Formats: sequence, C-alpha cells, structure tokens
Amino acid sequence: MKKIFNVTEYGVKADRPDIIQTEAIQKVIDLAGTEGGEIYFPEGRYSSGSLFFKAKTSLSLGKNAFLQGSSDISDFVVLPTRMEGENVTYFAALINADQVDGFSISGEGTIDGNGLPYWRHFWLRRQFNPQCTNMDEMRPRIIYVSNSKQVRISGVTIQNSPFWTTHFYRCSDLILSDLRITAPTKPVLAPSSDAIDLDVCSDVVIKNCYISVNDDAIALKGGKGPDADKLPENGENTRITIENCTFGFCHCILTCGSETVHNRDIILRNCISDGAACVLSLKMRPDTNQLNEKILVDNITGSCEKVFTSYSFTQFRRSPDLHMSYGKDVTLSNLKLKCDKLFLAEDSIEYELENIQVKDCEFTTSEELKITRRNGSEFTFENVKVIS
Repeated sequence: MKKIFNVTEYGVKADRPDIIQTEAIQKVIDLAGTEGGEIYFPEGRYSSGSLFFKAKTSLSLGKNAFLQGSSDISDFVVLPTRMEGENVTYFAALINADQVDGFSISGEGTIDGNGLPYWRHFWLRRQFNPQCTNMDEMRPRIIYVSNSKQVRISGVTIQNSPFWTTHFYRCSDLILSDLRITAPTKPVLAPSSDAIDLDVCSDVVIKNCYISVNDDAIALKGGKGPDADKLPENGENTRITIENCTFGFCHCILTCGSETVHNRDIILRNCISDGAACVLSLKMRPDTNQLNEKILVDNITGSCEKVFTSYSFTQFRRSPDLHMSYGKDVTLSNLKLKCDKLFLAEDSIEYELENIQVKDCEFTTSEELKITRRNGSEFTFENVKVIS
C-alpha cells in the first residue's frame, strides 16, 4: 500500500487556478520521494509550472480535479531534454519523470495544458515568419517520461496541450489505457499537439483510449539527420500494440514519423476511425536512413480521408545527400472504411516500398483502386472490395 500525500494537506490550495503553485506542489513531490508514495489531487483546480516526479512516486487525480499548466512559459524550466528526435536544451513539460521505474498516473481527473495562449502566439509568429520551426515558438509539453520501465498511465483526461501532449523517451513496458486525449481544431488550431509520441520505446500497449488532436494521434520518433542511425541516443521503436481505441479527427492515427530511424513489429488493431485524416502514414525523410517494417493494421472500421500514405518529407532538410528510407512488410487487413482516398504512395526515388499487402478489405469511396507509384508492384491486393 502506498502512502497517500493529499496535496491540500501540505499547503497546496484547491480552487485557486489564478495562483501558480509550482513550489508548493514540488515540495509535496519531494517529500513523497523520500518515503515513496502517491501524490493525490482532490477535487479542485490547481495551476503549476514544470513539476519533477521522483522514483517511488506516482500521481493520482480525483474526480473533478484539474491540474492546469501555466500560461507563462517562464514557469517552465529550461534544461537538457529530448525534442523532435534530438537531445536538446528546451523547456520541461508540465509533468516530468526521469528514471522512475514503476511510475504511474491515474484517476478520474484532468490534466490541462492551458494551450490557447500558446497556440495564438504560434500562429502570430507564423504570420511574420512563415519559416519558423515548431520549437521557435516556446511551448511546453504536458507529460514527458524518460529512461523508465513499467510505466502506467490510465483513466485521466489529458487536454489542450501547448505542444506534444505525451512524450515517452527510452521507455519500456509502457501501458497507456482508458485515456481521453484531446486538442481542438477550432476556434484556434492546436499546432503540433500529437497525442502520444513514442521515442525509442519498446513493449508498449495503448488500449481503450479516445484520441482527437490537431496532429498525429500516435507518432513514432527516434532520431533525424544524416548520422541519426549512428548516434547512441537514438534507436528503434519495437513491439508496439495499439488496440480497442477510437480516433476522432487527427492528421493520422499511426505515423512512422520523419524523426525516426527504425520501427518494427507494430500492431494497430480493432479500432474505430471517426474522421481521421489518415490511418497509416510513412513519412520518409531523405536526409535520414529510415526503416519501417513488420507493421500490421487490422480490423479498423469507420470513416477517414485516406487509408495509407507514404511520401518524402523534405521540410527542414539538413543534407542535400540522399539517405534512402524503406517501408516493407506492411499488412492492411479486415478494414471496413468509408474514405475519400485509398492509397497515396508518392512517386519518389527518395524511398522504397516492398511487400505492402492489402487483403480482406471493404472500402466505400468514389476513388478507383490504384497506386500512384511508378508501377505499383510494391502493393498486392487480395479480396478487396470497393463500393462507389
């Protein structure tokens, strides 16, 4: 049995979202770290900057408890961290946990990133500097967990992230279950609000979640650049299972991202797409050696704009030299989807596809079943029905 540290019994005030209580909350976390225990937020609203959880601690949010990030970026610590496939100095997240085997977040409460002012600033910057990168506009994530095993996050709502919503780096035996992760498309678009970013992770299960964000629902990261596959801080994502989830609007349900080097043994199954822009996307970065292999997408129902896309991702390219990317041994089976487009595989010499199997599927669409690649021989179709 864990000792419960109710934050309101240690000087943290409930229902004072106007007060940034980072210092008071961190004192409770530090105390719990000395003994081991659960930091508990009862019903109420709490605002904070970056918090750092310790080994032997966990976080629990009671019903109607709202932990909200500060709207002032200066409340977030600048430190060595990981962002966009690189080890960098950047802003900490709202919730940070490094080397915390067994860490968990649970409960019926809500973690809110308070993203609206950050989104507005981002789009304002883009007006006068269209070439600004995602990290040029200073924004925190909501959750960042790194170098940890046996991590469990369940039950809570995570919403309105200024940047990526949850980011896991070098984590294994990770289970994310029964979560609701959202970021809006209106009245202000929530830019780069990926729901779940897996960055050099293994043995991951994502199940029974609802996800709707203005970027990718689940994105696989791992490194970028000409030497990415040689750097020790980078690596592969492997043995990832995503199941029994529902996806509202998102740019893609599962993206093998542009900041990745190797993804293998990935399963997406038994899920509902309720208006996702794409089900599976391979972003092939021509300045990075990439391999995406052994991917299964099975039993997906509902509606989407596109079923599968692959293309050469050239934004912010770092080297004119070509580093080939590959996608192979991908199976899409038992899909029953209403969609605008089917398979958009860009006819580019900067990446190669091999053994893309589509079988036992039914698509309701006005588009013909065809492949835009040079000859389309990378794709095989078996028992695929198209209803116009």
